[in-house]
Amino acid sequence: MFFNKFSRSYINFPMLLRVIGWLLVIEGVVMLLPCITGLVYREPSTPYFFLCAGLTTTFGMSFVIRKPKSREMGKREAILLTGITWVILSVFGMLPFLICGTHMTVTDAFFETMSGFTTTGATVLNSLSGVPRSILIWRCIVQWIGGLGIILFTLAVVPMLNYQGGMQLFNAEVTGITHDKLRPRISFTAQGLWLVYIALTTILIILLSFSELTVFDSICYGMSTMSTGGFAITDNSVTEMNNIYVKCVMIVFMFLGGVNFALIYKAITGSVKSVFKNDALKWYIAIIFICYLLLTVNVCLQHLAKEWDDITIDPLFQAISILTSTGLTEPDFHDWGPLAVIVLIIMMVMGACAGSTSGGAKIDRFIVLFKFIKNEFYKIMHPNAVTTVSINGKGTPNSILMKTLAFLFLYVIVIMVGGSLLVILGLPLKDSFFIALSAISNTGLGTDITGIGGNYALVPAAGKWLLSFIMLVGRLELFTILILFIPSFWRK
Repeated sequence: MFFNKFSRSYINFPMLLRVIGWLLVIEGVVMLLPCITGLVYREPSTPYFFLCAGLTTTFGMSFVIRKPKSREMGKREAILLTGITWVILSVFGMLPFLICGTHMTVTDAFFETMSGFTTTGATVLNSLSGVPRSILIWRCIVQWIGGLGIILFTLAVVPMLNYQGGMQLFNAEVTGITHDKLRPRISFTAQGLWLVYIALTTILIILLSFSELTVFDSICYGMSTMSTGGFAITDNSVTEMNNIYVKCVMIVFMFLGGVNFALIYKAITGSVKSVFKNDALKWYIAIIFICYLLLTVNVCLQHLAKEWDDITIDPLFQAISILTSTGLTEPDFHDWGPLAVIVLIIMMVMGACAGSTSGGAKIDRFIVLFKFIKNEFYKIMHPNAVTTVSINGKGTPNSILMKTLAFLFLYVIVIMVGGSLLVILGLPLKDSFFIALSAISNTGLGTDITGIGGNYALVPAAGKWLLSFIMLVGRLELFTILILFIPSFWRK
């Protein structure tokens, strides 16, 4: 009966399993990098990491060798594959946390892995002291892959998807209102975006290695920064080093992580005019500047300025870190006062540009919202006027406008429902809604119960599963996941 139900759904499950198999094989191969780290530092948990890599690869190959009768993939398969992939890769990605020296429960391990893949950066580890380096680098690798997208990575390395639902997969995962192909084939577009991502990460790691950071630290913080994930590798995060050079480098690359990577690709390939004409980038820079001024004024009013960088580097670092959902905070941020908290919440909701590695609702959607509201005020005085929402000099179709408004409305609903459920589970009211917002915006910050740095160890087990779901919903921009709960999705 169960089989018959799904056979009538007209979804090509055999093809989905084969693609998932390739993804698991890739994940198993990537797990070899922490294995090498364990061998270099002679960690006793290294054999267990090899075991995790072997199990993941074996399961993947068991799906790959089964060739489906049809390789056709439509929009329905693409949406389902995207949602399932992030969950399955998190299930196998949590294996190292279970058996390689962190002593986590299944709940905590899944939460940590999902937090990494979605670049939320929330952690359940009370202390990173004594955690194997192989685990530390695995956390950073997970969030680095999730930064630009698991499916996008697959499109870049599995060319067969170029013909079999590749564009649908691309649209299901990449953030934003609209998605432009950079090259005729979607696999070439994915490869172009990943080349930009890899190049920027490599440059960042090299620059960080010129500081007091070790090579290992530079690699970890390079991946954590470029992905705007925010996982630290020590209890005293890089923000507590008080190293101006490191902060300045991270400011630049956190900023780049919040820019649409398609725009960076166009700029690198010679289309510089598109950069100056992009409305989202202009708003992004303006919002950073405004938030920077507000935080600087706040620091002065709170009499927190002791050195010159307290009113120059630190507020700018904080503004970009929160707006891009990186989530790295200054050690004394909890003392910055109520104005800083208000600015923080606004930045968490808004996020950076679509098509970037950042979380939040994205600036592009707020541009559409504000211009739509402006037009509605204009129509009150001029009822017969025909108006349009113009983005980058082009009119926005009504379908995109409606989808944007629906997204923002649904975004608020998820926060309200998630926060309410957390209150029912026993969390304080203020904490519940704040960490629900933090989860859906993939920022990872906390409040009183979790600490501003975002340690979620005290959250009940049911709350961690709920937050894991909200993080996934936020990373895949609501519709891709929530549509799976609509009965009509499963019917032809």
